[in-house]
Amino acid sequence: MVLVACDPVQEVGEKKLSDSSYIIFGHFYGMCQGENCVETFKLTPESLFEETTDQYAFDLESANFVLLPDSILEKVKSLRNNIPSQLLSTTEEIIGQPDAGDWGGLYFGIVTPEKTQLWKIDKMRSNLPEYLIPFADDIEAAIAEINQ
Repeated sequence: MVLVACDPVQEVGEKKLSDSSYIIFGHFYGMCQGENCVETFKLTPESLFEETTDQYAFDLESANFVLLPDSILEKVKSLRNNIPSQLLSTTEEIIGQPDAGDWGGLYFGIVTPEKTQLWKIDKMRSNLPEYLIPFADDIEAAIAEINQ
């Protein structure tokens, strides 16, 4: 008799996100002071975490994540479902000119057991491809919900 464990998957374009996968999202501003200048979060299917070191140059290896309440998770968990398939097929890790004129940038990443893919995304809408604007808005809205 052979037992096989299944890891449920979620379709994202051509890619599958398993329950062992998570996303990273946040924003950063270079010429800024205060707690909200760098905000980075980790979203799993079951939990939401905030990165506490608030590093401008986000580094997953040295990140320190703390668990946030489930009430906040409920407000942002749909972000996992809104990832544009075009983003997943791009080879660019930097999209636009994030924080080039002190207007900030966004972090977004997908971490699977096989691979980590991180992007820095411009916050200036005119520097983004059309397909990415609604998702950038979703990231901003999720951060605003968390910070309420």
